Amino acid sequence: MRIHIKTYGCSTNQANSQTIAGILTQAGHTITKTPATANIIIYNTCAVKQPTENRIINTIKQTPKNKKTIITGCLPLINLERLQRETHFNAATGPAPATQITDIINRVTKGENLIALQNALTNKPPLNLPHTQTNPTISIIPINYGCQGKCAYCCVTHARGKLRSYTINEITERIKHDLTTNTKEIWLTSQDTASYGKDNNTNLAELLNAITNVKGNFKIRVGMMTPNTVTPFLSELIEAYKNNRIFKFVHLPVQSGDNTVLKRMQRLYTTQTSKPP
Repeated sequence: MRIHIKTYGCSTNQANSQTIAGILTQAGHTITKTPATANIIIYNTCAVKQPTENRIINTIKQTPKNKKTIITGCLPLINLERLQRETHFNAATGPAPATQITDIINRVTKGENLIALQNALTNKPPLNLPHTQTNPTISIIPINYGCQGKCAYCCVTHARGKLRSYTINEITERIKHDLTTNTKEIWLTSQDTASYGKDNNTNLAELLNAITNVKGNFKIRVGMMTPNTVTPFLSELIEAYKNNRIFKFVHLPVQSGDNTVLKRMQRLYTTQTSKPP
């Protein structure tokens, strides 16, 4: 089959789409650059912001009737009711469907319609699955799925679940593999990179120290982290960041400078401290 993948949202979604592309290519399918030349269109969706959700819904509505449509990513878990009410699709799955996507393609091709959301909040696909890098010099690697937060306004926990971290060995082995190609940058991504390892007795600083010991010519970009999860090992992280392989880039969304708003948001820090209010 000729398949087009349209990706919305964060770098984790981008990584998931690259894995989908790699798995489908290995299975003998062709990934097309445009939807016009595809038999099947996969929408890897985001639902963090309402305008993005609206744009995705409108795009799905415009999908030609002669093309099969598969919806993956966060939206099926966050707002399946709206998808069913406003769009037509042949299959829906949760984020990071991994090898499950080949079975879904086969079933959709045979005329079946299905919703496959089982295990979506607990799955953690192996990092050594086939993947096709959109940019051959950049490898985007999810270091964990889910987070520890319970923010009152956030729907991501409904789509990504609780924290599941990969081991340091799994991540460094993936990096070693990708460095055998033309990779020059490693992007570490997750819903909260500072939560990494809190479920398996390690942390982001230890991971960075291990990665900077991997032989090769590459740089490391660290994705978003939240204030209350980074504070317990902040001094270790600062030391790790001194390594010249790490981009001096920090994405730290503090959200608000008002303690009342922070408490209502359940952000677990105040303007004075990162400890719970």
